[in-house]
Order: sequence, then C-alpha cells, then structure tokens
Amino acid sequence: MNLIKTSGLALAIVAGLGLQACSSTSITTNNNAAMSTVNNPLNLAQIYKDKEFKTQRSTYFKWLDDGTGYTVLEERESEKEKADDNNVDDEKEHGVKGNDIVFYNADGTGRKVLVEFEKLLPEGADEPFAIESYQWSKDGKWLMVFTNSEQVWRSRSRGDFWLLNLETNQLQQLGGKDVEPTKLMFAKFSPDSSKVAYVRDNNIYMQAVGSNDVTALTTDGSATIVNGNFDWVYEEEFTIADGFRWSPDNKSIAYWQLDTSDVKFFTMINNTDELYPTLKEFPYPKAGETNSAVRVGVVSLSDKQTRWAELEGDNRDRYIPRISWAGTGNELMIQDLNRPQSHNKVWLFDWQKQQLTKILEDKDDAFIEWFYKANWSKDGEFFIWHSERDGWRHLYRVSRDGKTIIDLTPGDYDIIDMLSINEDKNVMYFIASPNDPGQRYLYSTPLDGSSKPVRVTPAEFEGSNSYYMSKDASWAMHTYSKFGTPPTKEIIKVSDHSNVKTLVENTKLKQKLAEQSLPKHEFFKVNAQDGTELDGYIMFPENMDKSKKYPIVFYVYGEPWGSTVQDRWEGNSYLYKSLLTQKGFIVASIDNRGTRAPKGRDWRKSIYKKIGSITVQDQVDALDAMAKRWDVIDTDRVGVWGHSGGGSSTLNLLFRHGDKFKVGIASAPVPDIRLYDTIYQERYAGNPNTDPESYDNTSPITFAKNLTGKLLLIHGTGDDNVHYQGSERLIDELVKHNKQFEFFSYPNRSHSLREGKGTTLHYHTMMADFFEKHLLNK
Repeated sequence: MNLIKTSGLALAIVAGLGLQACSSTSITTNNNAAMSTVNNPLNLAQIYKDKEFKTQRSTYFKWLDDGTGYTVLEERESEKEKADDNNVDDEKEHGVKGNDIVFYNADGTGRKVLVEFEKLLPEGADEPFAIESYQWSKDGKWLMVFTNSEQVWRSRSRGDFWLLNLETNQLQQLGGKDVEPTKLMFAKFSPDSSKVAYVRDNNIYMQAVGSNDVTALTTDGSATIVNGNFDWVYEEEFTIADGFRWSPDNKSIAYWQLDTSDVKFFTMINNTDELYPTLKEFPYPKAGETNSAVRVGVVSLSDKQTRWAELEGDNRDRYIPRISWAGTGNELMIQDLNRPQSHNKVWLFDWQKQQLTKILEDKDDAFIEWFYKANWSKDGEFFIWHSERDGWRHLYRVSRDGKTIIDLTPGDYDIIDMLSINEDKNVMYFIASPNDPGQRYLYSTPLDGSSKPVRVTPAEFEGSNSYYMSKDASWAMHTYSKFGTPPTKEIIKVSDHSNVKTLVENTKLKQKLAEQSLPKHEFFKVNAQDGTELDGYIMFPENMDKSKKYPIVFYVYGEPWGSTVQDRWEGNSYLYKSLLTQKGFIVASIDNRGTRAPKGRDWRKSIYKKIGSITVQDQVDALDAMAKRWDVIDTDRVGVWGHSGGGSSTLNLLFRHGDKFKVGIASAPVPDIRLYDTIYQERYAGNPNTDPESYDNTSPITFAKNLTGKLLLIHGTGDDNVHYQGSERLIDELVKHNKQFEFFSYPNRSHSLREGKGTTLHYHTMMADFFEKHLLNK
C-alpha cells in the first residue's frame, strides 16, 4: 500500500482536509470553553479551489549525462506578423504558446535555447505537442519526447514518442509507418544511440534511429502474456513499470515476462458515463490467490531469440522485483524473492550459456521490503547492495562473486536513499538522518570503505533536504524545506555545498503565509506502554488560552508505506491543519511503530502480522502520554482522520478504542485485509490460507460491532487500488449490528479522490463539517 506520487502510487497518505470556504476577514472560534478571534483567516476555497498557496516549481529540470549542464522547459509565446487589409501598419499579434528546451551550464550561466518549441510541430498540426517528458541520446544528436499519454494501471505510461534530429530538425514519430496513437510504452535509446526499443501491445520492438523500419523482438505478447511491462500489482507494490533493460554492449535486451492467465479478474462498474452501466475488468490477485507467473529472459538482437533464466520452483509463487546488467552485457543479475518475501536469492545469469550462479542471499524472519537495483562498477568487479542484515538499512560493497562484503555505512542508523556514486573520485552519496528520523541530510563515504561517512549538508539547513545529482555527482539541485516553511531550490557545487544559482525561493508564498494567523508547532517524543519511543508533532492555535480545554484531532497513516512525522513543507495539508487550529482545534500526528521511519529493522518488522492492533495501540498510548503533558487537551473530544492505510487505522481506533477516539473519518480504507493484493498484504500479514488469525485479528471489520462514536466513511467507486467492495462489506457489517454512521461514495473516483470538477473542494468541505459538528460544537 504505497504512497500516492504525482505519478500515481497507492495507498496514499492523503494529508489535508479543510473547512468550509469563508470570505470574512475574521472568524470567532467557539469550542465551548475558549473563544478567540482570528484575523485574516484561511478558508478552504483559497487552498483547494483558487490554489492561492501554490508552490513555485522548476519545470522538467534535467542534468545532461556529460555533466556540462542542465536543461529546463521555459514557456514562450510565439509572435507573427499580421497586416491589415490595406497592407499598411503591420502589427504584432499573439501566436501559440509552447515550451522551449533551454540549456544552462552547471553553474547556471550560458543560457542557450536548444530546441525551440516550433520544431516540435508535426506536419499538419496547428500547435506543438505538450512535452510530458524527454530524454537525450548519449551522442547528443537526438531528442526523444513523450506526449499524448494515457493511464495504464496507476501511471500515465502509454502514449506517443517523437524523435527530433538536432542537426537537421527532422521530426519523426516512433512506431513505424502505420502508427496507432498512444500505443507505445517506455521508449529508450540504446547505449550507443543507434536504436530505440519500446513496448507495444505487450511485445518489445526495436527501431533504428532515423528509420521507419520496426523489428519485433518478441511475438508472443497477448492479453495474458506480458513482455517488457507489468501487471497491476507489480507496478503498485514493487514501484516498477518499465520491464526491459538494454545491455551495456547494445547487443541484447533483458526483460520480464508475466503470464496473467490464471489471475482472477476484478470488476468495477461505471454507472454515470453511459446510458447503461459499463464494466472495467483487470487481473488483480487478492491475498492468498494465484499470482502471475514471472520469468526473465534475454533476447539477442542478432537472432531475435530469447534465452530464459530457468529458476527452480513455481513461477507463480515467486517475485522478481529487480534485474540489472552485471557491469557488462555477458551476465544479468536477478533478484529472486519467495512469495512470503522473506528470502531474496541473488543470481548471475550467463544468458549465452544459460547458466545461473547464486552469489548472495538476504533473509528475514518477518519480511524484506523496498527493493533496489544493484549499482555496478564500470568494470563489473563489485556492486552496491542495500540490506538490513545487521539490523539497520546499510549500503554494502559486494564483490562480483559475493564473497567479499564491506559495510560502507556502519553504525546504528538507517540510510534512507542511495543517490550517486563516482568511481573516479572514490565516493558515494546517500541520504540519512541518524539523530532525527523526521529530517533528511546528504552524506558521503568512500567507495573502498577506508573511512566513515561524513555529513555534507551544512547545519544551517536543519529540516528536510533532497538532492538531484548530476551523473558525476559534482553538482546537485538541492531542495530544502521545514515544517511550515515552503521549499527553496538551488544549484550547488557538491564538494563544498556552495550555492551557484537559486532556482526557486517561493518569496510570494512566504510573504502570503506571513500574513496568516498560523499555529505554533512542536515536535516531541512520547513512550508507548512497553517503552517504545514514538515521534510526533502537535499544532496549537496561535492565541490559545492555556487555562482552557481544546478538542484534538489526529492525522494518522500508521502503515509501513508512509511516515507522517517529518520536518518538511506539507503544502495544502499544512494549510488545512492550520485552518483547523484557527477554528479552535489542536492538531497532532504520531508515527506508530512499523511506519516508514529510519529507525532500524526492529522498528519496522515489529508489526509483522500485527498491523491494526499494535499500531493503533501506539496511537492510544501516545494520546494518554500527550494528555498528561499538555493539560489543554480535552480527552472527551478526540477525533482522527486518515486515508487508505490511514482510513484503516481510523476504523480500528474507533472500533477497538472507542473509549478514547470518539469521532473518525475513514477515507478509502481497507476494512477487510483479505481484499487487498498479494504482494502488500502477504508481506505484512502472512498468507490468509495459512495465517487466518492474522487477518481476523487485524481487519477492522472484525471489530465493527463495537462502534460507539461518530463515523464518516468515504470511498470512490472507481478505486482500482483499495476497492469500493471493502466499504460495502463494512456497511453490511455495521447495518447488521444496527450501528449508525455516515457514508459518502464518489462515483468513478480513483484512490486519490481527485477526479472530476469540484471533487476536492466537496471532499474536504464535507469532512471538515463533520469534525466541526461532532467535536467543536459538542
């Protein structure tokens, strides 16, 4: 159950509700104990309709592979001459708008327009196509642009690909002479820039750059045989969509093949778009059910034949979450994961001899998660490997045969992300935060393990820092923000972290925020009953009367694919929570054990087969400890809201701890975890066929009969991730026990509940009204 990205991933932490729009210049809050006036109050229309607090962005910033600089998209409007009927007094008239691709040196100087948008004008078209993404060939002679996309599963990955010859300005659409629009996926240049490969109709094709001749590299693709692509559950839970890899020597392509023929179909109904209902069906393996069969092969460009890696065992009871070429084009690394996701075998596949050699294994008594490709050295003699084998997520240098393993990031802390390696400089860069799990900093360490890591991010950047590094790791786009403080973006020289160009300051947004009555916030720690330390934050009304009591609402996620307690800018979520404090609420969030916080293997694995029980008990323990620390908290007026996994946590808090949590909003929850997919649910709860108690003891629906508080249940009928089916089952259970509640369904909305005009405003208004009615005006 992943977080939703702007590209689309799942089981989101949808943070941020809102109260009704208000056009007055002040509001008076009344929580039956404290009254105060807020000048220039926030309102929901500002946040979600008019988008007055939108952050500034850098558009499609992309480092060039050679490290000389970067490119961005810059909007421009063309102008053309227009004469009146008498051919007198020529005047300018506005032309079409488009995005030029503009080059800058790494230090931000030397601006040069590389591609004027008029060059991206197909024959017969009135306007250039929109650039959704782009890539350069390694030889610098070609530009590939992706446009006209459509959604496949959870991301927009199918569309049109165009090639522009930067020397002749020739524009060519990929796919051959008879191209069907929006049918290609994942087009990529070969390493030598001479060819492009892509997926169409579940087959892999190759096309020489500049030619319309297309060669099929696979021919068995069908509705059930998927080559170079993935089914729904692989894309969602392993966060991969592109299913093929060019070899470094340009001679072959490695790819995944999935056989979905025995996977049961899930059906969704659309009641609104046509006169009669229409159905959407797709293979979706629910927990305990049959998976797609998966295998990996290498197709040679010379003979168009695939050599398969013959792994032992049933291909329907294994996963292959990652593959990577082992430095050269002779061997492929394959990660071979068992169905319980507790044992990952790493193989080298000599595809020409069709020989497999096991070089490494990772095991865990609970589960393994977060899979990464191996980063190989140029000569293929070693690779960088992520592992929790010593109880912390570390980066290891492993020899090609797997016999020599060096921990490059030793210590009692987790690395959060590996960013870049530079072999010539003997350095690797990664993100970590050993002293505060809610913050993020850049570290470097030598690739040979000769010394310990050192922090690169200066102390002045306390908060959250992210880095998009150039290929040689000499330069980076650095993004910095704090809780309540919008991000800044700058180009830095990595060696001394010096600013060479500021890209985004968000000055106008910061000025606008300074005019608002924003809350005071505090990060804190409390202990659960067993002594486990929990991190949280709390937000108080700006003019809070410390002699009064205030209702408190918790924002919760609580599952392994998210962390809510982070010292970073939260965008609309922060503004919503600030609005709540202006209304007279205290707002808080707690990371219970098991959330995606960098606190070690034991923290994350302690929730194995206990999500929904131990996780929500942590939330209850935190509330008790907070009430002792801050006597302004009214423990008779406690609310909670969450989306997706947070919706499930909300249900469990209301059903299992209704004496503490009195009001809850569960958005797109999983009331019965048997209804979710194999990869996610079996990883954390076991298999329902062998561990039924795990599913009974952690599913909210088991405890629905205990509801005593006020519940608002919300779901989109077009949710292909967390199915509407689950909420209907919960409704049946609540009705059976005569439990009164409120319910709202959004027709055809997906998991993010964002589609359709007015949806976001309506969604947040409804939920905010619910809190105000049952907590603020109690």
